[in-house]
Amino acid sequence: MSITRFALTAALLLTPASAALAQVNGAPAARVSGENTNWPTYNADLMGSRYRPLDQINAGNFNDLEIAWRFKTDMFGSRPEYKLEGTPLAVDGVIYTTAGTRRAVVALNGQTGELLWTYSLHEGRRSAESPRALSGRGLAYWTDGTKRRILYTTIGYRLISLDADTGQPDPEFGDKGFVDLKQDWDQEILNPVTGEAGVHSAPAISGNTIIIGAAFREGFTPVTHKNTKGYVRAFDVRTGKRIWTFHNIPKKGEYGYDTWLNSSAEVNGNTAVWTQVSVDPELGLAYLNIESATSDFYGGHRPGNNLFANSLVAVDLATGQRKWHYQLIHHEIWDLDASSAPLLMNVSVDGKPRKVVGIPSKQGLFYVFDRATGVPVWPIKETKVAKGNVPGEWYSPTQPIPTKPAAYGRNGYLENDLIDFTPELKAKALAAISKYQLGPVYTPPIVSTPEKLGVINNWAQGGTNWPGGSFDPETGIAYVYACGTCISSTGLVKPPKELSDIDYVVGIAGQTPTMIKGPGEGAGADTPAAPPAPGAGSGPPRLAVDGLPLMKPPYGTISAIDVNKGEIKWQIAHGETPDFVRNHPAIKAIGGIPRTGQSTYQIGTLVTKSLVIAGENQFTTTADRPRGAMLRAYDKQSGKEVGAVYMPSPQSGSPMTYTVAGRQYIIVATSGGNSSGEYIAYALPAKK
Repeated sequence: MSITRFALTAALLLTPASAALAQVNGAPAARVSGENTNWPTYNADLMGSRYRPLDQINAGNFNDLEIAWRFKTDMFGSRPEYKLEGTPLAVDGVIYTTAGTRRAVVALNGQTGELLWTYSLHEGRRSAESPRALSGRGLAYWTDGTKRRILYTTIGYRLISLDADTGQPDPEFGDKGFVDLKQDWDQEILNPVTGEAGVHSAPAISGNTIIIGAAFREGFTPVTHKNTKGYVRAFDVRTGKRIWTFHNIPKKGEYGYDTWLNSSAEVNGNTAVWTQVSVDPELGLAYLNIESATSDFYGGHRPGNNLFANSLVAVDLATGQRKWHYQLIHHEIWDLDASSAPLLMNVSVDGKPRKVVGIPSKQGLFYVFDRATGVPVWPIKETKVAKGNVPGEWYSPTQPIPTKPAAYGRNGYLENDLIDFTPELKAKALAAISKYQLGPVYTPPIVSTPEKLGVINNWAQGGTNWPGGSFDPETGIAYVYACGTCISSTGLVKPPKELSDIDYVVGIAGQTPTMIKGPGEGAGADTPAAPPAPGAGSGPPRLAVDGLPLMKPPYGTISAIDVNKGEIKWQIAHGETPDFVRNHPAIKAIGGIPRTGQSTYQIGTLVTKSLVIAGENQFTTTADRPRGAMLRAYDKQSGKEVGAVYMPSPQSGSPMTYTVAGRQYIIVATSGGNSSGEYIAYALPAKK
């Protein structure tokens, strides 16, 4: 690949270009001693902790935070972005992050937010056709003590290595700084422009090895079950040469191939790792949390348990060989694909030190394994589950459900979950569900009929989604957000042949199904601007009772899970009660209700020496502040709220923290509704 084949922009604002350190306020930034003041990877470290032991910002002064600087991302693409999901890196006083619909890379002064350099790649139709558009979620940083590199994947699924000091592509990496990820993949992508493959997540780097996952089209109506396979690859971070490939769908003769009955491994795809990869360098293992196979809600084309779909797989960092695996869901048909980065924790269980890996999930279950062997720390029982009525479907008779800890999020809906603020509302809720089915976790989808339209569920966006969890390595406590009322109804219908070759897709009886795209799909940086989304989840839900959510609160929670004991230490409703609920006549008539929290799938948590910090993802308006959202801090031992500061728009990316020149900052990505993407940095007033 020649770089001249693409329109390339590298606006270099950093001087001198050969400087070993970024320029901050006209002078080289001092290298801060100790990793704890930097945030050098997407999750702060390869263990996935999202933790920094900083305490300048604490319970006593959180309310004093002010905006230190703001960085708007509108100019980095042909149109603004309303779904900014990035978590920046902080290295030696410089912030590195993605920005805009072009998925540009920017370097910023960590104290002022001043732009130091920017790089972006114009990929034309390859970007516009990508299944994973917009700015993505982050970058990776690497250094050998001399060279410093920023690596990321473009919208069009290329891996690029940039000089961290200049923003210029590394000529020694791949082809003049580029590796085409649609090539050399143990499968043939017939058209590199339209071939379905992309990724939002940040690369994971351990030593000189960089690990890359993949992601495919969001939405409930895939065109074909013969989709691209989500093989995971590792590359040499210096040269871009491929080191190994792990076949998430095994090839014939490989372990797990026989779990795809009727040779169905040959004609199905997905099973990618679209979340973050975690790494234990001491054990030499990388942990892959693998998504479901094609398609989300119908698996009749892939009978069997389908390894390694919906599995946690530990692979040798050097070779990619499987060391152990555990399948969390057999033959998945609920869109409960693996969403969260593995949490690599050192805890004490029954008085003995244990190296474990914890997995938050969409189903609100928290799985804990010995991370060297894959043996569950507490029993996981194969539990009998219901069988559905969809012709041609293959059903697993059991599913593995942990005995400890208890479920931390709603993973099914029963009648006692219905809204019950008043008897009248409860009666209306019962009437509203008369044409739907309720059930516990793993209640299967049904064929939609006029009598039963579908299953009311919390599947696709419930529990913990892509932001994952966080943990305190000093105490062994994990902190996870869960959506309790991300309600949808799922029924299956036969699609027209021109729409999909899958036998059943999501739809409603009597209506012709249509192609449903996820946010940002088919909307590359060169796509004409579209109007912003109207609400950021602020309006009444579709499944509602007099405009109130069908299910009772809490709508969203943060839970502290003590992984030493397998117990939930505390749980709180996170987020102000939505305006349409708080101001509803029925709620005012009963004198109001306690804070409900908010239903969203975009809340990530940050842990510091004493706090758990997370923002809200919905706009609200209260008597003491204008329309906006709040960044909230909780005492990490008790869950008590100890502070909150105003954000002009909701959190849409997970927060991070760092220090430079003795001052601690917190950065959060915000966007949604009519507010386009912006990074906001908070700090205490300089005089304090």
